[in-house]
Amino acid sequence: MKHPNKTLSIIFACVCAVCLAAAGLLAFFQWMDDRHMEETMSALRASADLLQTAPASPGPASDANEEPQPTEVPQPTAVPSPTPEPTPVPVENPYKDSFLDNSDMAAWLQIPGTGMDYPVMWTPRDEEYYLYRGFDGKDNRNGCLILDTDSCLDPLTTNLIIHGHNQESGAMFGHLPKYEDFSFYEEHKNITLYTKELQRNYEVIAVFRSEVYKKTDQVFKYYKFFQADTQEEFDYFYENIKDLSLYDTGVEAEFGDHFLTLSTCVYHVERGRLVVVAKEVDCGNSYLPVDE
Repeated sequence: MKHPNKTLSIIFACVCAVCLAAAGLLAFFQWMDDRHMEETMSALRASADLLQTAPASPGPASDANEEPQPTEVPQPTAVPSPTPEPTPVPVENPYKDSFLDNSDMAAWLQIPGTGMDYPVMWTPRDEEYYLYRGFDGKDNRNGCLILDTDSCLDPLTTNLIIHGHNQESGAMFGHLPKYEDFSFYEEHKNITLYTKELQRNYEVIAVFRSEVYKKTDQVFKYYKFFQADTQEEFDYFYENIKDLSLYDTGVEAEFGDHFLTLSTCVYHVERGRLVVVAKEVDCGNSYLPVDE
């Protein structure tokens, strides 16, 4: 009869081997997902870069042989009225190709210098559709950035909430928790959201930890705030995010301002969240219509 300890050692070794093989297989699949995602994102970003760096259309050429016109003698005129501010001329949307490739794309989010540079998907029919799908709709553990179904770009709600996975590879919102470090915030205050119609520019106003609470918990739930139709509704959101913030950004807001809220998982508690709230500070370029 075999020694019991030897038998247990063999069983233990087999179990360890199976666990290592399973871990290796999962790591391989994650690597494949990361690679596929990066290939897709690189193609989309390259398309946007081409549109952003395309030379402007040349103006009408001058005729070198055109005879000079006689100089007119200036006549006294009345003092002119102030010239009105020119209306910005719409330009080509840099993410036009991405919008055309997938109608579920609501915007493109970019935080310079962080690696967070991704499309934002919006699927009111099923908010979690892109939770574990890539931009191309194929299964991918990284998922996509997702605009909460209760947020809306047209008409624009007071608060837009974007959810994303906190991936160890740094993909999606894997770098968002770095905002807990004040020095990281100082170097990455600005966030840009490219929608179909225009470029929206934001500045970070608050960074805090929270969690997904029970329905019966009588606490501030940042993920329930989308619209402030009254001063009281605005103050409730604004005062809470300021009180919870890990540090004072010095950025202030008032009733009528709009916000962008980025949310990802952290693990200080079960169902913990790291939240970055930014205030819209101005609009950049307006864009020509994206043909469907």
